[in-house]
Amino acid sequence: MVKQFQTRQRSQAWAREIQQIIRGVLGGCLFGIPLLYTMEVWWIGSSIEPILLLSIISITYSVVFLFNRSEGFRKSRRDGMLHAAMESVEALAIGIVCATFILILLRRITGETPIDEALGKVIFESVPFSLGVAMARSLLPEQLAESESSQYLQPIKKLGFRTMIADISATLIGAIIVAFSIAPTDEIPTLAAAASPPWLLIIIAASLFISYGIVFAAGFANQSQHRLFKGISLTPIGKTILSYLISLLASALMLWFFNRLSLSDPWFLWLRYTLLLGLPATIGGAAGRLAI
Repeated sequence: MVKQFQTRQRSQAWAREIQQIIRGVLGGCLFGIPLLYTMEVWWIGSSIEPILLLSIISITYSVVFLFNRSEGFRKSRRDGMLHAAMESVEALAIGIVCATFILILLRRITGETPIDEALGKVIFESVPFSLGVAMARSLLPEQLAESESSQYLQPIKKLGFRTMIADISATLIGAIIVAFSIAPTDEIPTLAAAASPPWLLIIIAASLFISYGIVFAAGFANQSQHRLFKGISLTPIGKTILSYLISLLASALMLWFFNRLSLSDPWFLWLRYTLLLGLPATIGGAAGRLAI
């Protein structure tokens, strides 16, 4: 009996640890991905001096450390310098891993990229990711405890069609806010030129995974409410797919609005541009859904 209790405790501790790391990763993605669609940052990272890279890492760590003294992405007491220092190292590491993954996903780092150029891009792009990890719990509050949130569940079940409309509206607003400044830039055509069909499929999968994680897996506020919304798409996966399609529609309209695409362009160009802009748009849409 005691052994079963200890096993259950360890299992719950690991589950909390994984959720906290997921929260940090997705908070980093939410704040860091828009900067990845900035050509100037790619160029600066390609030619930066090693001493400046060390300075950037040190400054980023110091900012994250100061923030972790009061907040951070973990739900735990911060009663010592050592605890904040260890959590700051972890936030910096998560930011670097996330930036590396997205740069590879967008083909800004390939097998042919020189190691110094790849390192410069990763360090530069990891700054907003690391800050996003540190701010995940502060700017994106955690889900309420079951007892605290139960009072909201019954009204939500009754809203039905209106909650679906609210979900769609929040997705559109969030997608436009995040992707509107990216749509008119030259980054989308540049990224599209390097994206092969298999990579586009990977981008689709990554967009869906990140969107699902932000709304349903990271334990941010309103997660329970989103699981219980009644509408056309009744499951979290169905809601994620619907939100993604709405974000893609918003992306296509923004590209057309800024004359990056026209009706005379071939369909595969529309597809490439829309899928690449759809990644930040989907993340914005997921953030918008958290706000309702």
